[in-house]
Amino acid sequence: MSLATVYINEQLALRPQKLPDYLREKNALHELASRMADKPEDMLPRFVDLAMEIAGGSSAGISLYEENPAPGVFRWRYLRGALAPFNDATTPRDFSPCGITLDRNAPTLSIHPERFYDWIADANIVVPEVLLVPLHFDGERPMGTLWIVSDVEGHFDSGHARALTDLASFVSIALKMLHSEQQLKQSLEEQSTLTKEMDHRVKNLFAMTDGMIRLTAKETATPLEMSRMLSGRLQSLARAHALANRGSHAAPHTAAQSPDLGELVKTILAPHERAASRYIIGGPDIACGERAINALALTLHELATNAAKYGALSTDDGQVEVRWTIDTEFVTLHWSEAGGPAVPVAPVTDGFGSQLMRMMIAGQLAGSLDYDWRPAGLAVTIIFPIGKLLA
Repeated sequence: MSLATVYINEQLALRPQKLPDYLREKNALHELASRMADKPEDMLPRFVDLAMEIAGGSSAGISLYEENPAPGVFRWRYLRGALAPFNDATTPRDFSPCGITLDRNAPTLSIHPERFYDWIADANIVVPEVLLVPLHFDGERPMGTLWIVSDVEGHFDSGHARALTDLASFVSIALKMLHSEQQLKQSLEEQSTLTKEMDHRVKNLFAMTDGMIRLTAKETATPLEMSRMLSGRLQSLARAHALANRGSHAAPHTAAQSPDLGELVKTILAPHERAASRYIIGGPDIACGERAINALALTLHELATNAAKYGALSTDDGQVEVRWTIDTEFVTLHWSEAGGPAVPVAPVTDGFGSQLMRMMIAGQLAGSLDYDWRPAGLAVTIIFPIGKLLA
């Protein structure tokens, strides 16, 4: 049988039209509207039931179009009648009555399609006659097709096609409204999540700022000195906060949007860089969460500030190497200075900058910070659980 003999769309207009039941059609639309309001998840299965009743078919269902991977397939859903056991089966987009219906974008009548489509015959399905109506998600985007099977040839007419098209048009509008409602709900939920996230961040920043003010006040002798030192720390924190906040206006923060550890190191050290050769930075790519960003930013800022005052960055030939390694449990970050003034002896006690760093690493990252006061230059090793990096 050829394709031309399988599709007999002209018969819809030629066959005598049965007396339409407009009251039944109106009640069907009213019921679908009620379903959409009360139980929207039940609308499509009930749509199939009503279509099957109005058209007097023996089987019915919806073929939902899945476009990826191209050219896509149709998935049978909400099947009723004799074909119900085939629910969730798939059929080809470019070799099926559903595909022809979407291409025509009009009601389509087919007689014994199993005589042309081998996949129907292979499933031992006999379809004396089937009427298909295109479905659109928002009036334009193809969603699939509604189809009704009759056990006898000559059953469907233009009245059935009109009634099912009206039902399909209503469902298209209902689905668009439902989708808009779901999008609004999702937007409100995302906005609520962002508000909570920003509230948490602001509180965290205030707590950290309060701690820095207290430590800086004890560390400095004059208001001007305090202002300069505190300004540097706050600017470092601001740069870190900008990295952590990047992209969060569009969606809740995710690892895919989080800055890389290498990016964080370069951002914090950039203000201290007078030449490209001042730093050697390297390590594997890994994303950083907000808590880790803030803690590491302040720690790196303190190390760079001390290096600029007393260490490798206080001379023209000094150099700082920052490298990190990752294993299954821990992140290890090494800070190593060379080419600066010789280090005479290790300090007897920690300064307030060192206390701030230990507070950040231990308190925020549950890690450790160790100094090695080598004659060639300070070396610092920071170790913390890898899980804390994404926190």
